[in-house]
Amino acid sequence: MSFFKKMKEKITGTNDAVTGKFKDGLTKTRDSFTSKVNDLVARFREIDEEFFEELEEVLLQADVGFETVMELIDLLKVEVQRKNIKDTAGIQSVISEKLVEIYNSQGESDNSLNIQEDGITVLLMVGVNGVGKTTTIGKLASRLKAEGKTVMLAAGDTFRAGAIDQLVVWGERAGVDVIRQSEGSDPAAVMFDAVNAAKKRNVDVLICDTAGRLQNKVNLMNELQKVHRVIGREIPGAPHEVLLALDATTGQNALIQAETFKEATDVTGIVLTKLDGTAKGGIVLAIRNKLNIPVKFVGLGEGIDDLQPFDPEKYVYGLFADGLELEADEEHEEDEDK
Repeated sequence: MSFFKKMKEKITGTNDAVTGKFKDGLTKTRDSFTSKVNDLVARFREIDEEFFEELEEVLLQADVGFETVMELIDLLKVEVQRKNIKDTAGIQSVISEKLVEIYNSQGESDNSLNIQEDGITVLLMVGVNGVGKTTTIGKLASRLKAEGKTVMLAAGDTFRAGAIDQLVVWGERAGVDVIRQSEGSDPAAVMFDAVNAAKKRNVDVLICDTAGRLQNKVNLMNELQKVHRVIGREIPGAPHEVLLALDATTGQNALIQAETFKEATDVTGIVLTKLDGTAKGGIVLAIRNKLNIPVKFVGLGEGIDDLQPFDPEKYVYGLFADGLELEADEEHEEDEDK
């Protein structure tokens, strides 16, 4: 049984709506990346060095990342030799299998949020301006509230014009309170107020917005560290998650941002926004493989419920959905003929 068929059997019925979101959200990447792989397979009947060189180029264009591409090509060569694969038929299945393998190579990551059983869970959201950080906070608040949790937001991005108002609007949409001060206030003071308000109101989850002025990197990073200290002083062990919002459409620039923020604060997870708006969805693999930070959520559309927990198998399914379904159906027909 091919990897495609195993994957289809595994994810079918688990949550068809979520699987469909991954398929729809990765349409641009699939149309670009998978069509190029299909063209490659059509042009090369046999697997040789030239095939691997062209596959390497296709992967790099999808922003999979140089190190990840080299690792994938090496794994494919070993697998092709081990299984004595001569032609390109079904090579997509092997590529898919190895992509999931690479994502999980540093151990299968727990993509769930570190929600505390007792007391307040504090989630600190970081990221540069324009990546969809505030929108992500609103969607995450709505998601957690739908799960039965009481949620509060802290408007810690006090420098960007309109940031506080934008968070208030999202708070109203999600039906949660927003703790704020005036524009230009000290973000650490906002966090102090928010933590104490969350304690008084017995809130389950406090989500904190932060500034994102990366052009002034030293001040920004000092500010994040100060906010981190204030939260930790009021609630020992907090923040329980530091989520970095990255814009998938920026490709390798997102990787550079991740490296910068990782230096300044203990990033525990990535929220990859606007994955539906890029043909370079391979950045998911580059981030995970190079930085060893799990991708916890991905943005697969504009709707409030289009922020979804990341699942590497559903992700690969979304990349290869058309070929996966075709190959799995062909195998099913062959099995029935036997």
